[in-house]
Amino acid sequence: MAKLLKRATYLSLITNIFLFVIKAIVGLFSNSIAVISDAINSLNDIISSAAIMYSVRVSLKNPDEEHQFGHNAAQPIAVFLIALFACIVGIEVIKASIERIISPYITHINSEVYVVLVITIIIKLILTQYQSKIGKTYKSPGLKASAVDSLNDVLASSLSIIGVIGVQLGLRYIDGIAGILIALFIFKSGYEIAKENIDYLMGKAADEDVILEIANKALKVEGVKGINELKSYYVGNKFHIEIHIDVNKNVSTEESHEIGVKVREEVLRLADINKVFVHIDPV
Repeated sequence: MAKLLKRATYLSLITNIFLFVIKAIVGLFSNSIAVISDAINSLNDIISSAAIMYSVRVSLKNPDEEHQFGHNAAQPIAVFLIALFACIVGIEVIKASIERIISPYITHINSEVYVVLVITIIIKLILTQYQSKIGKTYKSPGLKASAVDSLNDVLASSLSIIGVIGVQLGLRYIDGIAGILIALFIFKSGYEIAKENIDYLMGKAADEDVILEIANKALKVEGVKGINELKSYYVGNKFHIEIHIDVNKNVSTEESHEIGVKVREEVLRLADINKVFVHIDPV
């Protein structure tokens, strides 16, 4: 798992550096605010990829004396900070785009502009699928956020093409409008990746389906008479579970302890569970 997650983050970083370089060069030569905005978006992606790569490495570390429940919160924290940075970038792009609408610049559109934007769309579509698959398989908030961002990049580059076509048709203000729309996609990307990770940071409870699955696992353990309390909360991107089980008061302490151990082991088999605390209530 660790190797695949790290490989996915390295691939994202290298891809975004490559796309930023070619878009920045073409954007500066063409003087198109839409293409330049797309390049700025890729710069944001580089920073995001670097932060996610680092946070994935931290989150995979084993618990230590200072972080006794592990480092799972590293990815949600990094992604939330990235979302805030995306909002700042979006504001700057909107300001520059409004200036271009008010005072359009002379642009120099050539075939290289279209080639770069089409290459970006193709690469980002492939990257979206790859990041989404790895992110969902290994429950990685960082890679799932990257997949959302990559899909938004596809839409942003598509808008860049529309802006460039508008310029060639003599509608120079279309370039600025495309820049504003790209900024809105940057905002959208920031909002979407922040929304899920706020739940992680706020310790949101598990969905009803997960709670029922946990309860069913516990109730199937021999010796469990019932459940009188079950709490769940995110610590990082994994759940910690507190469960109170009813056990016959006549069984020995050792026996009731073994029942509790079996309940913990069964619940830990579920993919999204990191820790389970079992309390024995004699009945």
